[in-house]
Amino acid sequence: MQIIWKGQSCFQITAQNGKNGQVFLVIDPFDEQVGLKVPKLEADILLVTHSHYDHNNRGAVFSPQPNQFPFVIDGPGEYDIKGVFVQGIHSWHDDKEGKERGENTIYTIDTEELKLCHLGDLGQKELSEKQINSIGDVDILMIPVGGNYTIDAKIAAAIIAQIEPKIVIPMHYQLPKIKIKIDDVDKFLKTMGVKTTESLNKLSVKKKDLATEGTKIVVLKP
Repeated sequence: MQIIWKGQSCFQITAQNGKNGQVFLVIDPFDEQVGLKVPKLEADILLVTHSHYDHNNRGAVFSPQPNQFPFVIDGPGEYDIKGVFVQGIHSWHDDKEGKERGENTIYTIDTEELKLCHLGDLGQKELSEKQINSIGDVDILMIPVGGNYTIDAKIAAAIIAQIEPKIVIPMHYQLPKIKIKIDDVDKFLKTMGVKTTESLNKLSVKKKDLATEGTKIVVLKP
């Protein structure tokens, strides 16, 4: 599996899936209003966590197959597309049951014997027992850490402790051209006790690569 971060909460994931060959997923494509250049994105499956402009630029995503469109998932439910199992779990964009920013969908993705979890623009101070049970055992967690519009570094650390993933990829934090005011990733790394880390262009991972104990922080370059 290959995971590439495009900035904000947008990821391009390439999975090898037996008879289906390569399956391409994109999560939360952003609009140029955010300040970042919109990348060229191709997906068999497009996941959208909520409707805000920095997560819902569906028009920027095309199918790798001619004359076809990505299969779009934009809410809770269970989906099996091309051998990839996706589960959408209801959550809140803030900690006041949607009174300010509305709803958010957490996604889990099962493929290549790995389980990924993308928290979207989660704003809850903690996950409920029902949400934790629905999420289950996670290998790779993509979590917002920039605060202001989502959870901040301190709350992210607490939620990581609730989920206990093998790998954590921080997202939704300050980059040089982003127009919204959020914290940079260093605040999160300091909170997690990470003194030095190398930024990777992409994460290539297989089940056998995962550590049996502990949590590893992986910072990706956009």
